[in-house]
Amino acid sequence: MDFDPRDYDSRDRDDFDIYDARWLDDPRDPDDRDRDFERDRDPRGHDPRDAFVEGLELLRGLERELVQDERENLYELNREDSRMLATIGSFRVVAERDLETARDPDWDPRDDTLEHLRDEGLIRFVAIDSGERAVTLTEDGRDLLESNRRERDEDDERQEFHAEVSRPRELEHDSQLFAAYVEVEGRLRDQGADVERVILEIDLRREYQEWLQEHNKGNPNSDGRPDRDAREIEAWARDHDLPYFDERVHFPDFRIEYELDGRDRHEDVEVMSEHYRGAYAGSKAQAGFTCYRGGGGRGGGGGSNTGGSPFDPGFAEEFL
Repeated sequence: MDFDPRDYDSRDRDDFDIYDARWLDDPRDPDDRDRDFERDRDPRGHDPRDAFVEGLELLRGLERELVQDERENLYELNREDSRMLATIGSFRVVAERDLETARDPDWDPRDDTLEHLRDEGLIRFVAIDSGERAVTLTEDGRDLLESNRRERDEDDERQEFHAEVSRPRELEHDSQLFAAYVEVEGRLRDQGADVERVILEIDLRREYQEWLQEHNKGNPNSDGRPDRDAREIEAWARDHDLPYFDERVHFPDFRIEYELDGRDRHEDVEVMSEHYRGAYAGSKAQAGFTCYRGGGGRGGGGGSNTGGSPFDPGFAEEFL
């Protein structure tokens, strides 16, 4: 009788021929494989999550097969599982219903991808307002993605992956970032753009803090306070195409980096929730970010089926 790896305990590795997605025996260049994958996608539409798996050597077929991480833990994944994992890791936390909306329309509805990933120990559900749930990676989930990165040149920018909830008080807001991304990505794609990666606010701020503290690093006499003056900070913001006013740098919820007409570009996006008021809302409007109306308690309120609505040039003024 043929052996079915799905009948095998994925934590038991003894005397088993392990499949590792990084061992792909494919003579094609990795970029060629990516282009072939693009052609093999659903011809009726584009999947906005594909940008997050392009730098990974994870399975892209319909059937689940065994993949291992650097600690030799085994997991069963297929293409949809890989897309889900990479998407959740890219945004840290995503509303469950937005992930379900993003599923491949040709996927078997009986195959509950999220439940499978939870059973594998790669994701976990967290409660948000109105009795709905969001999804985040576990540390094991992030480790699996990191273990299966494709080798790239040092100069190549890579997609960062995150695990667990970092801002519990912002959980409802942060869980809507992916829905905003889908709206913006669709518009960019219609213009002919190819999305390369997203950068979360936390990663932009981390780079900023590392620069602020650069002179304190390794200095035993440092009191921890940065020594950058206002002109230096403004210059840093300008170099990173971030707005600087009211004596500080302003950061979007996330940045989308993309290529259009042979040029690298980016768009900064902010999810405006019902709690944005006064000076804070005004600063977001002044910053010039693309503003996305959040769902507000996940009960809807926008024109989008993801619980929000896309950018309106005068929209941010409603919050002032």
